[in-house]
Amino acid sequence: MCIHGFPTASWDWHAIWPGLTERFGRVIAPDMIGFGWSAKPRGYDYSIFDQADLHENLLREQGVGSYHILAHDYGDSVAQELLARHDERRGAGDNSLLVKSVCLLNGGLFPETHRPRLIQRLLLTPAGSVVAAMLTERAFVRSLAAVFGPQTRPTSQEMHQFWRLFSHDGGYRNGHRLARGITERVENRQRWVGALQRKGVPVRVIDGPLDPISGAHMVERYRELVPDPDIVLLPGIGHYPHVEDPDATLNAFLEFHAWR
Repeated sequence: MCIHGFPTASWDWHAIWPGLTERFGRVIAPDMIGFGWSAKPRGYDYSIFDQADLHENLLREQGVGSYHILAHDYGDSVAQELLARHDERRGAGDNSLLVKSVCLLNGGLFPETHRPRLIQRLLLTPAGSVVAAMLTERAFVRSLAAVFGPQTRPTSQEMHQFWRLFSHDGGYRNGHRLARGITERVENRQRWVGALQRKGVPVRVIDGPLDPISGAHMVERYRELVPDPDIVLLPGIGHYPHVEDPDATLNAFLEFHAWR
């Protein structure tokens, strides 16, 4: 199960998709509600918990009983909630929806180390709905480009594709609602960090250290809080390892699964 981040969509996985499908018999990568080509209802209560519900419902509908997770950014928080639910089920003797492993790319695993972009901070203010409604492709691209490594920024065509996915069906107008995931991380820190600290499920972090949002500073905190941390750093890479260096990202992910 591939879980994408904010503000993009499942298209993020396209460069490593052939390698994923060659290794695994089945790969599922939905656009979360509010993102990409999925529905973008107005006035909807977008939340990490709801996104986790939707992922679990999709897995059940597809007849999946156990699965691996590969997540990025906002998707990392969804993965942390799925992992917390996995632990609760095991504790109750329920073996449904078994999480077999988790691999996390750059994300806000710890609210104290998460450094949101200015546009994200503005979306969280009382004027967030106005900020979202006024967002332009130019402002979007300027903000997004800054989170990539200096030598690995997408082309203008790729940036336009990111904008198309975010703005489709007026989705950019929901930016202030989707950004609430940042505050949810604060509110649920104990639950979601605790899910990473327990040892029941193998977890690997693959991180681009030049990421200003969740790069080397986040990894340093991860080493402090998580026992026996499994971390792969990709030199020169920013917030989107699977876009900036898909070969290295795929190799690190497949190496994690080599013995499973």
